[in-house]
Amino acid sequence: MVEFGRLLLIIGGTIAFAGILILIAAKYFPWLGNLPGDFEIEGENYRIYFPLATMLLVSLLGTVLLNIVIRIFNR
Repeated sequence: MVEFGRLLLIIGGTIAFAGILILIAAKYFPWLGNLPGDFEIEGENYRIYFPLATMLLVSLLGTVLLNIVIRIFNR
């Protein structure tokens, strides 16, 4: 049961950290989420937003940064 509690704390901390990063990114990068490849479809009673270009950019940057960190710690 102790291991499950630790796992929940790690997951909660990770989600909180991701939320803080999103808040910081929104403040310093207001164009993030409004790139030319982000799709927005609006109807009378609905709104669909699909940030394809933003997801690709964040994924690419995350992959590059993670590879750099892994290469540094594997030496």
